Amino acid sequence: MNPPAPSGDARPPGRTHWRRSLAVAVPALLAAGGIGSAMATGALAVDLRIQDRPVDFTTSSLYGTQYGAAVVDQTVVRPDGSTGTERVLRMGFADGVINGLCLSQRQQIAGTTYTLLLTLGDDDPGSWEIRTKNTVLDLRSATGVLDMDGIVDLNTNGADVKTVKDATGAYVVNPLNSPQHRFGIQARYAKFDRIVGTAQDFQLPGLLTTPKLSLSVRPGTVACPAPAAPTGTPGTP
Repeated sequence: MNPPAPSGDARPPGRTHWRRSLAVAVPALLAAGGIGSAMATGALAVDLRIQDRPVDFTTSSLYGTQYGAAVVDQTVVRPDGSTGTERVLRMGFADGVINGLCLSQRQQIAGTTYTLLLTLGDDDPGSWEIRTKNTVLDLRSATGVLDMDGIVDLNTNGADVKTVKDATGAYVVNPLNSPQHRFGIQARYAKFDRIVGTAQDFQLPGLLTTPKLSLSVRPGTVACPAPAAPTGTPGTP
């Protein structure tokens, strides 16, 4: 994976080798999960945010430009209603493509456990059909293969990470809101394959387009299927 680096960067290049639906429950689950969607011609344009509780997810591959990651303290609400903080790894992409995505989140309805299962994309492990902007994930845990390329910076000061652009195209100062003297990393390009993880916070606020979206509610605890290995190479975000 060696896409050409954009022009105008004077720094020398570097490289480092890293789903029985319960229809009545759907509105409540959507509200609890914080998911909003709108139809667009030919595709689904989605503003996706899941912030109230952890969500399990899998994807065959996530590839993006201007990747950044830093350790941050995420505010959480405990079962007793009190608040606290949890240390997570916050990852961000300015522009990205995703090769299929499944989100699984458990909810309690009248004392019974149900799982909200949301899948996006097609079944082609080589299409990278989902497009995103300003993607942010707060990871509790994740496994996969991360491959970074272009200019790669590994540092111990998370506040230096720049990965999100504003309306003018300029980078937002410290977009990951990471404190000083924390682990941080950024790269011109990053490809994260066969991800199985749990996110404390999942945000695709700027833009997400996908050719297909499937939403179901299942009784009990249901996990996303294991991600298939990607084939081919992703297109440029």
